[in-house]
Amino acid sequence: MAKKSAIPTTDFYQNNPKLKWVVLAVSFLISVGSIYYTNVLVDQLKQRERQQVQLFARAIEYTLNESLNSNILFVSEEIINKNNSVPTILVDENEKVMHFRNLDIDSTRSAKAIDLQLKRELQSMADTYDPIIIPLKDPNTDEVFGTQKVYYKNSWLLTQLIAYPYIQLSVIAIFGFISYLAFNYSKAAEQNRVWVGLAKETAHQLGTPLSSLMAWVEVIREDPEMKQKGIIEELEKDVQKLKIVTERFSSIGSAPTLKKENVVSLINNVVSYLRPRVSSKIRMDIFTLSDNIQVMAHAPLFEWVIENLCKNGVDAMGSSGTIAIKILRGSEGKVFIDVSDTGKGIPRSKIDMVFRPGFTTKLRGWGLGLTLAKRIIETYHNGKIFVKSSEENQGTTFRIALDAA
Repeated sequence: MAKKSAIPTTDFYQNNPKLKWVVLAVSFLISVGSIYYTNVLVDQLKQRERQQVQLFARAIEYTLNESLNSNILFVSEEIINKNNSVPTILVDENEKVMHFRNLDIDSTRSAKAIDLQLKRELQSMADTYDPIIIPLKDPNTDEVFGTQKVYYKNSWLLTQLIAYPYIQLSVIAIFGFISYLAFNYSKAAEQNRVWVGLAKETAHQLGTPLSSLMAWVEVIREDPEMKQKGIIEELEKDVQKLKIVTERFSSIGSAPTLKKENVVSLINNVVSYLRPRVSSKIRMDIFTLSDNIQVMAHAPLFEWVIENLCKNGVDAMGSSGTIAIKILRGSEGKVFIDVSDTGKGIPRSKIDMVFRPGFTTKLRGWGLGLTLAKRIIETYHNGKIFVKSSEENQGTTFRIALDAA
């Protein structure tokens, strides 16, 4: 018997945060490893340069304390003059500069300017490393009659090596950030294409049975018994609702035309349709200080959002409860619509996930309703939709913020 293949589910979207944390942790370990290894190399190079400067100082000591001979010439040419990478300054007991090497000093500047620059370099070297002491001895008695000091700092190669891992990580971080944005954009674009294709195909599929239903309504209208029972009116409402649903699905993927609409009337339309179609124990109330609050909206899509929030509230409450819709005028030309229910609420740990594709608390749900609601409000209406408040076993309030017309 053939083994059934696993059916893809929307859990992939819910597990994405875990995957991102894993990638972040691996990136962090790679970064730490890179910095650690570079620091090991830096320490080794520092020790090597320190040894070079010590050899340089010993060579100076040797040339100062020995009589002139071929060995001194060899030391002078092969050791002292071969130091062409580590910046050094030789000073006397009074910290007066006697000689310097490998410093970027402009010889065309004035003596005062050069002296000032050398003092700054000397202070920088003193802050970096302890100087190497050169004792001055009498060649005949070996008596120390004075000292000189060699100050030094990191070579340009060592400075570059110290900065390298941080520059490398910065470049990687910038590249990773750009890649992340590109990935998210392509992912969102792919999701949009899937939703648009699904929505338009659904609208197309609804067209045929809707036309048939409209014809059957006209046939039933001719039956006198049906007229007396009031069935025709309810069927016409459902047919009209199906037409609106078809228009909603057709509008997904194309920029809808926003018109000045009375938001109170739009919400009343939704509530009037839902009241006879939900449990009689569920109360639906609308609160507003004015019956004429205008917003720029696309009526079919905006009603879809309100209907979706109300239906979610009904599902959360079960057989009884209250749906309260408050319409408020806010500051800075905003209109707020708060949709509250007295249902089971949303755990705090999951509030940030409610608008994510695939997230649902229903046993049979795709988890796309609130995602589409967010898209409709924020993309098409330039507004905001978010969870204003939620407490477990107390209820949830969603807030929609739109610009007043």
